[in-house]
Formats: sequence, C-alpha cells, structure tokens
Amino acid sequence: MQFKSINDFLVHVKTELEHNRLVLPSLPDTALKVRDAVNKGTASAHDIADIITTDAVISTRLIQIANSPLYSGNTEIKSIQLAISRLGNNTIRTLVTSLAIRQLFSTQSKALENHYKKIWSNSINVASISRALSSFTPHLSADEAMLAGLIHQIGKLPILVLVENLPEFKDHPARLEKLLEKAHRPIAKIIMNSWNVPNDLKLVASEYGNINYNSEINLPASYIDIVQVAFFQSIARTNHPASKIDTDTLLSFQKLGFSSDTEVLEIKGIPETIKKTKASLSF
Repeated sequence: MQFKSINDFLVHVKTELEHNRLVLPSLPDTALKVRDAVNKGTASAHDIADIITTDAVISTRLIQIANSPLYSGNTEIKSIQLAISRLGNNTIRTLVTSLAIRQLFSTQSKALENHYKKIWSNSINVASISRALSSFTPHLSADEAMLAGLIHQIGKLPILVLVENLPEFKDHPARLEKLLEKAHRPIAKIIMNSWNVPNDLKLVASEYGNINYNSEINLPASYIDIVQVAFFQSIARTNHPASKIDTDTLLSFQKLGFSSDTEVLEIKGIPETIKKTKASLSF
C-alpha cells in the first residue's frame, strides 16, 4: 500500500476506524472510574482508594510518586488513602490518569519498541517543562499542565499500530519519523474527543504544534500555550524540523511573559522542578 500524501494516510486511518480495524488508545478502567468519582464530588478518600487498589501497578507507582521529591511531606506515605488525604482528590485524579497513560506507551513489537520509548521520553520531557512553566500561570494547575504535556503526542500511538502492517514505513525509520510528525496532531484530536477530556485539555494534543493557533494575546494563557512553549524549549538547538521556527513570533511565549532573549530553562526554580518531575515520571 502506497500513500501519496499525509492526507491519504489520514483517510486510511478514518477508513480503518469506520471498519473497526483500528482501535484508538483508551484509558484503563481505573483511571476512568477515579475521574468519574472525583468529578461527582461525593466520593470519600476511602471510596477512591478502593478503586485505585484494584490496579496493583498504578497503586504501587502512585505511592512512589507521592513520596517523591515532587510531592513528599514530612512523613512517608504508606497507603493510597493517606496519599489521597495529603494530595487531594484533584491531584490524585490527574496522577492516576498520568499513570494510566504510561501503560499505553508499550508494544510487543521489537521493531517499533524504540519508537514507543522515544515518544514517551519526549512526553516526559515536555510534561516536566510544562509543570515547571505553570508557575507563571497561577490560574492553571501544575498537575494538569504536567498531564497536558504527557498527552501532547498521544496521536502517534495509532500510527505505530497501523505501520505494523505497512513495510513502507515500518522498514524505513526516517519515513516513519516524518509520518509521525506530520500526521499525529489530527489523529490526536479524534482521540481526545473519544476520551471526553475537559475542554481546557481537549485541544492541547492537536494544537500545541500549530504556530498559527488563534490564541488571543489579551486572554490568559492556556494549557495549549504552556505545552507549546515547553515543546519548543524541548527541541531548541536540536535537529528537529520545528526547531528552526522563530519563537519570537509565537504568542504563547509572550502570554507566559517571556521576552525574545529569555533563557526559559535557566530561570530560577525551573531546572529543579523539571528534574523532580522527570524523576517522578521516569519508570
């Protein structure tokens, strides 16, 4: 099968979806149940803990993160219920979702394993920078900013599933990389709609790389602005094609209060927050 353009590939994706031959990544039940319980506002810490403990992997990692430098207090957290009591329902909801998303970045394909690892590594990097940048946007949540960074390349996962049966991409890494970069944002929009995520996160994965995104300068910064700045900072001085874009022209940098000569990643407190976040998410 040969594709003459990225649009041809996207049409192929749509066809595969319509015929149930492609399953979009979905959040595990634990994350969905915790999200619903927290959103209803009537669940107790005990109720939420009961949901989380049904997933041994998420439970173990949640306690590890709760005791990491990013969240740790004066006493060690040894139970999910204590973690909920200390961190609060909203933070727990976001962390459980983040941990569930990690489970999506795995494959049985040895040929594509490195691609999954690279995408997850990039996601951690952007998520860590996003969390650090949230200190410049007090109206936005640091944990939600981190989650926004984690999902910013979620649209690449269905592409990797499809190329398993497409030698023209699977056997040509450079061609696959080009496809991943050009096609993942439209696919991400489909995934975000199917996940029914909050409106302020819904467009992050499809718009973070859009340099023409209609972001009004007189409006408060959004999670899209944070992730866009984080993304361009993460690829600065690399060979990524988008690294050549003049970030002075991006409203997102201005909305976060950065001038053209600001070394964002050297601002006091930013490197330490990035380091702590990476340590918490790298598992």
